[in-house]
Amino acid sequence: MSYTTYQIIEAVWLLVAIVAFLWLMLKDPAPYGRHVRQGFGPQIDNRLGWVLMEAPVMVFLWLFYRLANSTPPAGFIALFMGLFMLHYLHRSFVFPMFMRTMGKKMPLAIVLSAVGFNLVNGFGLGYYFGIFASYEPKWLYDGRFIGGMLLFFAGMLLNIYSDYHLMNLRKPGETGYKIPAGGLFNYISCPNLLGELAEWAGYALMTWSLPALVFWLWSIANLVPRAKAHHQWYQSHFSNYPRSRKALLPGLW
Repeated sequence: MSYTTYQIIEAVWLLVAIVAFLWLMLKDPAPYGRHVRQGFGPQIDNRLGWVLMEAPVMVFLWLFYRLANSTPPAGFIALFMGLFMLHYLHRSFVFPMFMRTMGKKMPLAIVLSAVGFNLVNGFGLGYYFGIFASYEPKWLYDGRFIGGMLLFFAGMLLNIYSDYHLMNLRKPGETGYKIPAGGLFNYISCPNLLGELAEWAGYALMTWSLPALVFWLWSIANLVPRAKAHHQWYQSHFSNYPRSRKALLPGLW
């Protein structure tokens, strides 16, 4: 595949992200988590669904890399693939173990759509790292690499801390929701989503690559509407929800 063909595929995928963003901003949020609802077909256990929809991207990343390149990844490419897998190893196998979602379900349709989403992203990143990516040793000292790495880990820490803070609001056996407080939760409803957006912005910066940029823009398309929906959900379910609290950006939105 030529790089021009590859760019066209990524451009089409980005156009789909724009459509998805507009749809999710104007329509109801994706039906999982607190927004789960009937009418989307069979449902499966929430924890199992989380594993099934997140774990395949690691397989896709490796598969498409090896289809493009018969040699194992090394240097910066190994680092970038490893950091991507680090996020998804936690997201697929550690995070679900601590979810206090006793008896909660997730539509199978959501799981399958997430697998399809991860298939395309696994192709984009894996194929790029396998055949198109090239980094000189001096990239180690480039401001984009250093700044991106710092932003990536800062976002990861914020994302993980905020997720576990939310889960720890529930005592063992509880399944309801409470108003979070402390840290960035005093200013925004979704610091966990802000952290993930910062994480993938850092990834796009440190790799300085088209597929990582498209992946970050897709993250915006998914997570910004979800932050809006979460914020509105809190406001509608808790009469004492802080009026000064924003959805995603402190003091702004």
